Amino acid sequence: MSWRNPGLVGRTITALALLASLSAVGSSANVAVAGADVCEFGEGDLTISDLPAGSSVIKCDAVGRVVTYDDTGLTVPEPGTAVSIDALATDGGTHGFTMEVASDGKVSYDLTQGSDSTDADASDAAAEGAEVADTDALGSTGACSDGAYATADRKEYGTYNWYIGDDGMPGGLSRTDAKWVFYDAIDNITDSYNNCGYSDTVGARANFLSETSYEADINDKSQCTSWDGLSTWDAGDLKGDHVAVTCSRTWPMPGVKNDLREADVRFNTHDHDFTNKPTSSCTNRYDIRAVGTHEAGHVFGLGHVGSGHENLTMFTNSFLCNTKARTLGKGDVLGLRSIY
Repeated sequence: MSWRNPGLVGRTITALALLASLSAVGSSANVAVAGADVCEFGEGDLTISDLPAGSSVIKCDAVGRVVTYDDTGLTVPEPGTAVSIDALATDGGTHGFTMEVASDGKVSYDLTQGSDSTDADASDAAAEGAEVADTDALGSTGACSDGAYATADRKEYGTYNWYIGDDGMPGGLSRTDAKWVFYDAIDNITDSYNNCGYSDTVGARANFLSETSYEADINDKSQCTSWDGLSTWDAGDLKGDHVAVTCSRTWPMPGVKNDLREADVRFNTHDHDFTNKPTSSCTNRYDIRAVGTHEAGHVFGLGHVGSGHENLTMFTNSFLCNTKARTLGKGDVLGLRSIY
């Protein structure tokens, strides 16, 4: 029969339990420390894994750094701000994300870029529109029958005041001509322009202010850069497979959609050709007004809709030499009405 000191046994068990507890805490603490407290990342762009949801931009000294996701990126904003990037890509995929930084510096992400809905979920406020149960060659539902839409956490509560930047314009347009083309594209959204019989009940407003020497706050890597306070439309270089990009800055509004403060749009004239008047001989050119209407949809809070919804303005691709995105479909109108 062996003898054991009860006190020693108790202390040993307690020590082992403490060790196990510390080990477990250390394991979870390492995750928190890596993401929020120590923030051990080097120079260059970060990923959302480097600065995960729940981490602090204040503790990590991350304001002004670039965070990348899904072939896009954005500059980490100051606390109390959200930034979104939406890219219209040639692959027809949904590219972009939103980063919101709470007033205490805590990070959260929306990687879905909008909540989907269909006309089954939507109000029948658009019931006066004509129902056209048709499909196109792709088998997609006709624009006036398709009630699908997606909305982002974003709304223009006042008037969207915008500028023309100083870079070359898409399609070789002069800045004056580009102003009118962009103006028309934005009005397609604010006026709910459609051929489905839906009246305009959307209260969104926009106003062109002037030309400016400033550029859209978007770089050639399709990243939202630091903000200059002007909502600028221009053209330049983006990632090769991106046709156009919209970057939006908002102020979080508890219980309602975030308040839009600035939204910039850039057309990728470095890698793609554009035209304002597609003809029967058009090849490999994107219609400026169609792309512009799609981007204006993002400005005013619409997200992308995917496969099966090719006839809607907010479909994830803008087809070459095609003008159909200039005209809103049922889902586009319902999406705007759900916001405004």
